[in-house]
Amino acid sequence: MAAQSGAILVINSGSSSVKFALFAAHQQLPRLNSGALEQIGLVHGRFYLKDSTGKTLFEQEPVLENHKAALKLLIKAVKQQLAGRPLCAVGHRVVHGGADCDCPLPMTRELETRLQWLIPLAPLHLPHNLAGLAAVRELQPDLPQIACFDTAFHHSLPRIAKLTTLPREFQDAGIQRYGFHGLSYEYVVDALRKDGVDVEHERIVVAHLGNGASLCALRNGRSVETTMGFSTLAGLMMGTRSGDVDPGAVLHLLTAKGMSADEVQKLLYERSGLHGVSGISSDMRELLSRRDDPAAREAIDLFCYRARQHLGALTTALGGLDRFVFTGGMGANAPEIRSRICEGLSYLGITLDSKANGAGAKTISAPGAALTVQALLSDEEYMIARHVLRVTTGQLAKVEA
Repeated sequence: MAAQSGAILVINSGSSSVKFALFAAHQQLPRLNSGALEQIGLVHGRFYLKDSTGKTLFEQEPVLENHKAALKLLIKAVKQQLAGRPLCAVGHRVVHGGADCDCPLPMTRELETRLQWLIPLAPLHLPHNLAGLAAVRELQPDLPQIACFDTAFHHSLPRIAKLTTLPREFQDAGIQRYGFHGLSYEYVVDALRKDGVDVEHERIVVAHLGNGASLCALRNGRSVETTMGFSTLAGLMMGTRSGDVDPGAVLHLLTAKGMSADEVQKLLYERSGLHGVSGISSDMRELLSRRDDPAAREAIDLFCYRARQHLGALTTALGGLDRFVFTGGMGANAPEIRSRICEGLSYLGITLDSKANGAGAKTISAPGAALTVQALLSDEEYMIARHVLRVTTGQLAKVEA
């Protein structure tokens, strides 16, 4: 396939939206445009496209009945934007790849069947990831599709970090700790390396903070521990997901409270976290704007408290800490949350420069601080495009900075 002459479409399918980006398929992988189709299944949808500078090329309000209809509209618009250049391949973010998917893979019927079995481990994500793959296949069956897994980056976890405390037969049956947000962590490692950071020798923790949130400990540029585990539910509290909850509380809900498994699943995935604790919103921006409300303030306090706890725990896996990096929508864009998480962590060598933090600088630690703290926005779409280029050309693309 002559991937160098065409373009790569990257798709991230959610429950009611499809985010996308289009890249020229050569080694530099310049972003051509990006956008989203939102409010799928509702009366009034939204479809917008922006160029590489962020300028809006168009914005429409089509009726988007389902993912297939949304992707049909997207592919038509992409071909118009390419003006005759071929669309060479589509890369998909797939949240869970299980124990066997340790690298991006061409999508096949066999792989799709394997991923169907993993839906209970990521019920908010995988059904929609797979719906995007199926819709593209139906619309353009000859177009190569590459599945890029958020779990693949964490295949480097030591065995001791993968183990649960359940009996061994459950571990052998695939109940283990997997880790997620791997595409984001992979981008951060690559960006640090390009900036001259010695990632092979530094002990680094990255906090991916957004509607989904996790932290990852890195040694030699590889994942050695992370806060998410068997599912996308574990670890730090999130927008609507609970994060860590005493299993005894879950059993109590099932037995004493008589809740069904489906009701408990919905509670933990969709009604908890920031939204559940505040009773207001899952969006940290809204909670910060309403911080005078005691419930909003408590949700913010709890999120930052739990993030500090997890950071402290990850330093034990590394034997110390040399660099702490914030990423994700909240991590890169919410200076107050960064400041609140870093409060009281001077014992780790963390001291922020309040002006640099408020201004959104890349390095936000105080001059001369023992530990470097940074904030940068990861680009998962770019990482997916890189993987697609590697797979479809059969060689490692040396991407320039």
